[in-house]
Amino acid sequence: MSTAPRDEPGYHWLFGDQLGPHFLPGAGPGPGGKIVMIESRSVFRRRRFHRAKAHLVLSAMRHRAAELGDRVRYIRADSYREGLARATGGAPVTVHHPTSHAALRFLRSLEQVTVLPARGFLVSADEFADWTGAGPDGPGPGRIRMEDFYRRVRRELRLLMDGDEPAGGRWNLDSDNREPPPRRDSLPVPRPYLPREDAVDEEVRRDLDRWEADGEVSFTGRDGPRLFPATRAEALRALRRFTEKRLGGFGPWEDAVLSGDWAMSHSVLSPALNLGLLDPAECVAAAEDAYRAGKVPLNSAEGFVRQIAGWREYMWHLYWSLGDDYRHSNALGHHRPLPGWFTDLDAGAVTARCLATALTEVRDRAWTHHIPRLMILGNWALQRGWDPLAVTDWFHRSFADGYDWVMLPNVIGMSQYADGGRITTKPYLCGGAYINRMSDLCGGCAYRPDRRTGERACPVTAGYWYFLERHRPLLEGNPRIARSLHGLDRLTDLPEVVRQEEARGDAAP
Repeated sequence: MSTAPRDEPGYHWLFGDQLGPHFLPGAGPGPGGKIVMIESRSVFRRRRFHRAKAHLVLSAMRHRAAELGDRVRYIRADSYREGLARATGGAPVTVHHPTSHAALRFLRSLEQVTVLPARGFLVSADEFADWTGAGPDGPGPGRIRMEDFYRRVRRELRLLMDGDEPAGGRWNLDSDNREPPPRRDSLPVPRPYLPREDAVDEEVRRDLDRWEADGEVSFTGRDGPRLFPATRAEALRALRRFTEKRLGGFGPWEDAVLSGDWAMSHSVLSPALNLGLLDPAECVAAAEDAYRAGKVPLNSAEGFVRQIAGWREYMWHLYWSLGDDYRHSNALGHHRPLPGWFTDLDAGAVTARCLATALTEVRDRAWTHHIPRLMILGNWALQRGWDPLAVTDWFHRSFADGYDWVMLPNVIGMSQYADGGRITTKPYLCGGAYINRMSDLCGGCAYRPDRRTGERACPVTAGYWYFLERHRPLLEGNPRIARSLHGLDRLTDLPEVVRQEEARGDAAP
């Protein structure tokens, strides 16, 4: 990998998640200012992605190439290495820092390539290292928790600040944003922006159909009409619709789930953000503008800003700070393989309504919001002791917004507690009572959330106690889960719960 740009004419490479205008070099990488984009089919051969995700990525790349016109060389190749050779003939290439360890290793193996600083984030790598002490003389990223990082970002970037104090006098309005869902089928808000497919989408679908028919690739899930933006113009319309029509109701119900309302008041902007079609700075600015104009309450604006300027930024920087070996963390010793019904998104095989609903949403949309991800899908995987790296890979492949940098810290660290608490202070675990309180999913289910054993025992509730019993020795020193562990001693039917759950194994609940 080259460490400094060369003087002769060259190219600038856009990866498939670097599609916004902020990834273009200001004056071009060389006198010609040529852009290279490479569509590598080997990406889809190596892993079984969700069909709708593959469609979205290819549609977004091809739309961007059409926008760039004669300025871009768009190469369809079997591999990135082959495509780069065909496109550039060995000429110098610049590229902004990629979003995975594997991609960075590949770029470093190419003498012609100069890697530029990352774009698409609010905080630079140097700033994060300085703030957390992750530099060569610092104690490492564990020194600072997300809340501390978030407040620092708010102060530095003047986000939702009144002078030196947070707007409204509080940094964290989470306590205002934990309302259970209202007693209705859906929230009283307009639906999210839905794009219209065009000839590019038709071409992508034909290509995917042909690749599958030829046996070249295999996908999971369904590829219905495209739900997420594939162009900058569509992404801006989606952002505007969210901040003007939907953000006001986001805060109170951001942790709630309604079976008949897949999007509720969530922004559904993560696929566009992670493709690089939106810049996080414009997203948080739009939310703050709506609050300052009196159009949305502070708890909704702050909740959204926290997701973007807090959690998303924190995950990006932890991904790089913790290093590539982090993916092999397995503090709980979980090694069970994912069962076929889960990897195939076979929601019809599942009786438990919460899990069936979440799997249906993934199957049909390649997306569901953060509570089904964490407290239903991730919770079930954690209870069953599935291999955390396999769970991470499943989330990466199955979600339209899934990338290595997104899923590695979120799944290994938060969802599966495989790092033993480096990111979070306790396992994110729940029984049926939580799902019953925060959703309408337990109504009409064959199981009852308050039953641990018997024909109508809730498998999520039983699995909760089964997990705690298995891992009691490891967790008993954690004060944040001490109350739950003490509850084990009050369960007269604990041996029966354990036998029942061991007999269940990995069968669809």
